[in-house]
Amino acid sequence: MVGLVVVSHSETAADGIAEVAGEMGGETRIEAVGGDGQGGFGTVADDIEAAIAAADGGDGVVVLVDLGSAVMNAEVAVELSDAEVVIADAPVLEGTVNAAVAATSAKATVESVREQAEAAGDIDKR
Repeated sequence: MVGLVVVSHSETAADGIAEVAGEMGGETRIEAVGGDGQGGFGTVADDIEAAIAAADGGDGVVVLVDLGSAVMNAEVAVELSDAEVVIADAPVLEGTVNAAVAATSAKATVESVREQAEAAGDIDKR
């Protein structure tokens, strides 16, 4: 099964997004990682890499990020990881929910899950 990693500058936000997506994602492995490791805001590449390892069930991992340095640290973590990993260019909450649902398919691949995450960018909230 394809796993997911939610990266946010806020540990609380990452946990909340993972919780919401988990309601829709069944058995999908969703790892939340956020904060600077000392109780503050930020992201840490090593923590993201550990979350990737925890989320990887053998079929790869899709990483969803909030902004700025989270993208850079996720890119470093991807380079450190032995797993098949992609970063989705998606709104973090909606993208994670879409990805969690897509990952439940027996035919899910890293690319198909990323595509569904990125499709969330087209959601019209009006």
